[in-house]
Amino acid sequence: MSGGGGGGNLWQKMLAGGVAVCGGAYGLEAAHVGGHLGPALLLGLGGLMLVFGSCEAMILSVEALGIRMRWNEFVAGTMAGLASNVPEIIMLGFVVAKEPRVAFVVTCLTVHVNALVFGVYSGVLPKDGTGHARLPDAIVKLGADLLACAAGIFLAMGSLMLALRAFEAGDHRGEGLGVADLWAIGLALATVQVVSVRDLVKRFSSSDAPGAVPQDGKEALPGVGTIALYGGIGIGFSFLGGHAVGDFADAVVEGLRGAGYPEMVGAIVVSMFSGIASYLMIASAHFKGKYEIALSNVSGAVTQMPFVVLPATLIMMAVMAQTGVIPLLPHGGVLAIDMETTMVLLFAFPTLLVLWKSITDDGMVNTLETAVMVVTFALIIYFLAQHG
Repeated sequence: MSGGGGGGNLWQKMLAGGVAVCGGAYGLEAAHVGGHLGPALLLGLGGLMLVFGSCEAMILSVEALGIRMRWNEFVAGTMAGLASNVPEIIMLGFVVAKEPRVAFVVTCLTVHVNALVFGVYSGVLPKDGTGHARLPDAIVKLGADLLACAAGIFLAMGSLMLALRAFEAGDHRGEGLGVADLWAIGLALATVQVVSVRDLVKRFSSSDAPGAVPQDGKEALPGVGTIALYGGIGIGFSFLGGHAVGDFADAVVEGLRGAGYPEMVGAIVVSMFSGIASYLMIASAHFKGKYEIALSNVSGAVTQMPFVVLPATLIMMAVMAQTGVIPLLPHGGVLAIDMETTMVLLFAFPTLLVLWKSITDDGMVNTLETAVMVVTFALIIYFLAQHG
């Protein structure tokens, strides 16, 4: 999830409303009123409000830090997007504890959904006289490298899982990836993100830096206490929101499964639902004319998923398996190798490849590239939903 573009005290109202709605939902659940669907829908709504409010608080914290550090709008927006992943990771932690496979599938599906959002957003960007919209250098030079890396790793992981399953190979006889695998993949992916952030700040943060300059000419810098306060609020409320959305996700997947729908459909619904807050913040930045912030969030929503949210999810799986929170598979595996977990990885390769090509060919997007991205990404999501 990415962030940026929020403002006013809407996030405070969201937090207050989310607490009230979630409290009412848990009350109805305890009193056995409204059946199973009513409280679940309320938990989803209230949890989303809490996640939205906590994301905004995290964004305010990082934006204030950006002013102190003299980051420009694109870098500040990217860092805010990184911070706004914290509530989503916490939310996924509750899903991992209940349905580790679902958490993994939802995380990978979010790459596809956010890529579709990137394609759609490229169509509404202001164009020049030739019908092209120029992308920031950071997306072209750094984002494209991340897309290529993610495409390669997803293809390698999917191929490995396919081979292990076909030949019943490995320590777990092809049933799944083990704790050591999850730690290795998670730490490797996270390392790429650390290097990426370092390069982003070093190479692209020094120009057009934001900052408030009062009438006396002295810069007004946010205090460290303010930064810490917003960060603490964001993390604290994200636990409440994450728990509520985790319960909602569990109910949605269980309900759709009981109605005969494929598990992939439930995962897509949860993936789209969990990204609504991010999409609203992207839209807010766009309508305010803050295209750099909106673009940083749209591109970050794709690149941060493989290198921030996915490694966090894999590491949480490994830790919970080691501590007994989630059960091991019969032969000691943790992440099951099956059609769903393999498809979301293999199908990510063409998604990331098309996105990489659209960005790197000339550093701009046009109407044809928008059509190619939207059609390709939408079809892949359809394939996953229909045949996954």
